[in-house]
Amino acid sequence: MASLRDLKNKIASTKNMSKITKAMQMVSASNFNRAEINAKGFVPYMNKVQEVTAAVAAGSKGVKHPMLVSRTVKKTAYIVITGERGLAGAFNSNVLRLVLQRIQQRHTSKDEYVIIALGRMGRDFFVKRDMNVILDVTGIADQPVFEDIKTTVNQTVRMFADGAFDELYMYYNHFVSAIQQEVTEKKVLPLTDSDVASSPTPVSTYEFEPSPEEILDVLLPQYAEGLIYGALLDSKASEHAARMTAMKNATDNASELIDNYSLMFNRARQAAITQEITEIVGGAAALE
Repeated sequence: MASLRDLKNKIASTKNMSKITKAMQMVSASNFNRAEINAKGFVPYMNKVQEVTAAVAAGSKGVKHPMLVSRTVKKTAYIVITGERGLAGAFNSNVLRLVLQRIQQRHTSKDEYVIIALGRMGRDFFVKRDMNVILDVTGIADQPVFEDIKTTVNQTVRMFADGAFDELYMYYNHFVSAIQQEVTEKKVLPLTDSDVASSPTPVSTYEFEPSPEEILDVLLPQYAEGLIYGALLDSKASEHAARMTAMKNATDNASELIDNYSLMFNRARQAAITQEITEIVGGAAALE
């Protein structure tokens, strides 16, 4: 059995850990509320962009934009969105596990794929395994803005248009609720007619100036960039929710440990007191 001093030290260290996890839970709760608002607030913008894009595409039948054309797949790009740090349960590992499985299933050589990592955890995971990371963004804020990833996202879209890779997939945690996040796989490029046409029923009639082709040259890259940024906002809401839940569970477990250690401490102290009383009584009886 552990000594009284050891038990006392364990109780003190566990209480300190409980204070830390409780503080992290409160910080994550604050960040989560803002991140959820940001993620939900971006949805109307994306719906409108999708609506306008579908209207332009429908009015320009026969026009083949490079971002709408499927081509023979020789190289695939994967955008992987993870967090900047851990302590969020299985938030990061679930995404990384799925991406690793997909790469192993689809490719036999590193020349067949490239990885764009948004988040330090994903970047470190793939670099450690000597996988083909060509672009990465780390140090992403808890409440990101598009400027944080603009350069990388623009470069990714240009690389697809220039033929550096032939298709682009995106992996991230989709926010469902504070206690549920779903790992999501989404094909970003090339955009298919069904992707563009899946917008809500248009509520406006559009007249285009200049030509639909010129509008698509501007609108389609913005649409793809919006998909990626929207996924980042969604992932951040999921990350804060996952960390909030993980820290709450850690705090609850610490409280349970403290109760168990306190019970063990009290029993050990009672046993020590009983032993001392027994020795005193025994000594007094021996002197009689």
